[in-house]
Amino acid sequence: MIGLVLLIVFLKLRKAIGTELDLVATALTQHLGLLFIPAAVGVVMFWPHLRSHAVAVSVALVASVILCIAVTALVLKLISGDGPREP
Repeated sequence: MIGLVLLIVFLKLRKAIGTELDLVATALTQHLGLLFIPAAVGVVMFWPHLRSHAVAVSVALVASVILCIAVTALVLKLISGDGPREP
């Protein structure tokens, strides 16, 4: 997360995306599916544990999604400016 925040600050200060960064970002997004393989293996390996604790896992997932959305909204509000804009 710290790296992503630093990247956003860097891009905001630079006001442009270089060709090298564009090349790396394109390569990463083309192979993004590979990053989900370890997670899928973990789900398959621990399926009995996940099934026995389904309620706790569901509550944790919902709470983390709500917290993530709230933090994202706060960061966006801090980055975007001082207040609401007039139409």
